[in-house]
Amino acid sequence: MTVERMAIIDSTLREGEQFAGSDFSLAQKLDIIAALDEFGVEYIEMTSPAASPQSEADLRAVVAARPRARVLTHTRCSIEDVDRALAAGADGVNVLFATSDVLRRASHRRPLDEVIDIACGVISHVRSAGREIRFSCEDAFRSDLEEILAVYRAVDVCGPHRVGIADTVGIATPREVEEMVVAVRAAVGCDIEFHGHNDTGCAVANALAALEAGATHIDTTVLGIGERNGITSLSGLIARVGTVSPERVDPYRLDLLPPLDARVAGILGIGVPFNAPITGAFAFTHKAGMHSNAVLRDPRSYEVLQPERYGLERQILIGHRLVGRHAIRDRARGLGVDLDEAQIAAVTAEIKRRADSATLADEQVDDLLLGWPAPA
Repeated sequence: MTVERMAIIDSTLREGEQFAGSDFSLAQKLDIIAALDEFGVEYIEMTSPAASPQSEADLRAVVAARPRARVLTHTRCSIEDVDRALAAGADGVNVLFATSDVLRRASHRRPLDEVIDIACGVISHVRSAGREIRFSCEDAFRSDLEEILAVYRAVDVCGPHRVGIADTVGIATPREVEEMVVAVRAAVGCDIEFHGHNDTGCAVANALAALEAGATHIDTTVLGIGERNGITSLSGLIARVGTVSPERVDPYRLDLLPPLDARVAGILGIGVPFNAPITGAFAFTHKAGMHSNAVLRDPRSYEVLQPERYGLERQILIGHRLVGRHAIRDRARGLGVDLDEAQIAAVTAEIKRRADSATLADEQVDDLLLGWPAPA
């Protein structure tokens, strides 16, 4: 399957503020927004201005900065909260209502017909102000499917720009996401936004399933930060969609993705996860002799993504016991050292022998190559 449409709603400054380790200052928020804007996300979602006085001041400051991306904020489905967002200058408002039995009992305790009435009033109010509006069913995958389809159908008549499907606790599988998006796509005429949490490790896979089934907008955060285990990571989405429908990621400044992840990680005081798609430190690092040999001949053999597309370079590790002759030959040629096959085999064996005790630095391997054959 292919992805027909995709727009990114980056929620680093809304969902990401709910990450246990985040406490962004306004200066940091503006710095992150500038980087996201340069990367090319279509939307930036901010914390509700009703959350705190500083949240409202930050939203106003971000709107005043006039990023190219449209500025959204995420609020409760109430006229009071929405009016604060409109007064602050947001380009659009994302509102939600819990629809699962467990969350309805724990939060608003309203029947679904009342949820629909309130949602339609808010949608009409925002549309009359000339702003974008998205209505989302929170905890959609623990909701009764027929009930929420009835909600989506009724709400769609009121004219939202998007309806949102939220996997609020990260419980969905890709197949379940596909089935729900297909059902919602048949029920509404507006765009569909997917918000997937990563509690069970499926956020990126679920985002792709949503897109392939007809969703048009995906919520992401840099590094995937957010409540608990976070949501779909920006780098993960780009990597996953880039292998299925590469034309969908072409409009973004892909070379800016690694510094973007590094910038947010630095602000948070954490490292970029070692297994982060694209931006992890070892994403394009090859070690085993068989792998290194094949990659040196044809990078496609063990790389589904091209590092140069992201402003990166592959790395062939050479100072370890698994190193092969081909990697050592390539390193020698790079140093301008001309060794025959017997010499390559011998120096490779010596590197392996030494590396059995401790991994060698590249400089140690280079010294060996430059001085080979060793004096008798």
